[in-house]
Amino acid sequence: MNALKNLTLASLIAASAALAGTAAAQAMDHSKMHGTAASSSAADLTDGEIKKIDKDNKKLTIKHGDIKNLDMPGMTMVFQVKDPAMVDQVKVGDKIRFKVEKGASGFVVTEIQQAAK
Repeated sequence: MNALKNLTLASLIAASAALAGTAAAQAMDHSKMHGTAASSSAADLTDGEIKKIDKDNKKLTIKHGDIKNLDMPGMTMVFQVKDPAMVDQVKVGDKIRFKVEKGASGFVVTEIQQAAK
């Protein structure tokens, strides 16, 4: 009888682990889906204006509106860029729409688009 209880308990634990693993895998796939999108939706982008370009350090100073995905109010701050070529795509005074994410080393601009004029 103890062997049957142990087998049933082992089966329940295995089934629970399998279900938890499936749920975790689905959650991971969902987050990856957002990370591989070719372009962000308009809701993901923040309005900004380039105030300063630091090509040597690959940083942009941007005066920006609220960054909703980071729950950050509008302000002017310095951002790192994900791709060093981004600093060559803009000039001081440009109105932009951009996406920023919190990385291990600070806030990183991951996408820049020229704002519609």
